[in-house]
Amino acid sequence: QVQLVESGGGLAQPGGSLRLSCAASGSIFTIHYMAWYRQAPGKQRELVARFNSGGTTNYADSVKGRFTISRDNTKNTVFLQMNSLKPEDTAAYFCNVDLILESPRGRYRTVSWGQGAQVTVSS
Repeated sequence: QVQLVESGGGLAQPGGSLRLSCAASGSIFTIHYMAWYRQAPGKQRELVARFNSGGTTNYADSVKGRFTISRDNTKNTVFLQMNSLKPEDTAAYFCNVDLILESPRGRYRTVSWGQGAQVTVSS
């Protein structure tokens, strides 16, 4: 019913930058929030950043001042600009979207996850 396509992962050196993108498609009525999570091997999945309805944002303390989440409402796309990357940022990054879909039988809420984008920060 909804598709999330992630892009932008890859390898970066410490201090470098990467930008992740996540595009949502489908019969979308509205989006409540779009967010980025990450999970490193042996660690719990954690919220990195969230872009809420109304334009407010939330960030993990570990990325404040380095990462910026933004959204293009016309394209149902969320971005994560990652600057000053550190080796501890290495993880699989997942797009997460809470939205309402339209269907012939009415509207319904769903939470969808992207497939994950690997980010590796290493010299």
